[in-house]
Amino acid sequence: MATKIRLQRGGHKAYAFYRIVIADARAPRDGKFTEKIGTYNPNTNPATVDLNFERALYWVENGAQPTDTVRNILKAEGVYMMKHLKGGVKKGAFDEAACQQKFEAWKSAKDQKFEAVRNSVAKAKQDAASKELEAEKKINETIAKKVAEKKAAEAAAKAKAEAEAAKAAEAAAEEAPAEA
Repeated sequence: MATKIRLQRGGHKAYAFYRIVIADARAPRDGKFTEKIGTYNPNTNPATVDLNFERALYWVENGAQPTDTVRNILKAEGVYMMKHLKGGVKKGAFDEAACQQKFEAWKSAKDQKFEAVRNSVAKAKQDAASKELEAEKKINETIAKKVAEKKAAEAAAKAKAEAEAAKAAEAAAEEAPAEA
């Protein structure tokens, strides 16, 4: 039986969510599978992978062939790195403790890069939000100035109209006693 490690699609339309499964190569994509070893969510930034590392390593060591996408996921998670290191242990290049130490050093460096990406994305969002806020403040200030100018012009026009009405009333009051 040819065994494959591949993705099984889930989720809904336009929001894919995948299970990482071990299946017979002849089985359909979303059909029968032997074992579920993890999940992959490409909708998050960066993509989220939840993988049973030991089972994935077991299947890779026993000859299961991953698809291209799953191979990239397994490389990113370190399954192939561990397979390579265990090959060195079998050949006698170094012992199991050195193997674990090398893997932990690789994993910590990878996690630091992952955190750097996550922090840069968060910082970019924060910077964009602050720039948007500053632009909105400038727009609000210009609108407030225009409104204040318009109100001042209306108040001046109203005062001028009241002054003219007062002069007209005064003139009418002067003419009325003169006629009488």
